[in-house]
Amino acid sequence: MKYILIVSFFFSIILNSYSQKVKISTQLGDVIIQLDSEKAPATSANFLKYVKGNYYKGGSFFRTVRSNNQPDSPVKIDVIQAGTHPWMQDFLFDPILLERTNFTGIKHKNGTISMARGEPDTAQESFFICIGDQPELDFGGKRNPDGQGFAAFGKVVSGMEIVLKIHESNAEGQALMLPIMILEMVELP
Repeated sequence: MKYILIVSFFFSIILNSYSQKVKISTQLGDVIIQLDSEKAPATSANFLKYVKGNYYKGGSFFRTVRSNNQPDSPVKIDVIQAGTHPWMQDFLFDPILLERTNFTGIKHKNGTISMARGEPDTAQESFFICIGDQPELDFGGKRNPDGQGFAAFGKVVSGMEIVLKIHESNAEGQALMLPIMILEMVELP
């Protein structure tokens, strides 16, 4: 019996580390995301470093990408993008290696959270959430000319209505006219 309790205890620790949840509190309401640390360990760990360091407190959702505000892009997507507090930009961690979707198996579906990047292996703290399925953001997709895709690492499990409100907010081009402030981001038990 003692052995079963010990095994159960360690199994629950392992499962919790694979399905860590984070609450993003915004001025419009809360969004809860579930990370997939099993399939995307480096990206999830990187994101949690920023959460634990309070880098996102005072940051914002600053960008909304919709089919009507990307006239020069032949490949349209729908996402919202967020980043850390501007004062934290000088204190970012080193970029991480790109965990490609062909390796992780995590696809850019409705509600998927993923890391923003320029070149491969340059993601730091900026992330985005997909509105609708976005296969062009996966490995082999055409949104980024290098075809490497973006590092998806979790999904929204609650608060998708808040994500949609942010996506529909007033913007000039892709820049939200009034960025949606992140009041805090915390790990959930």
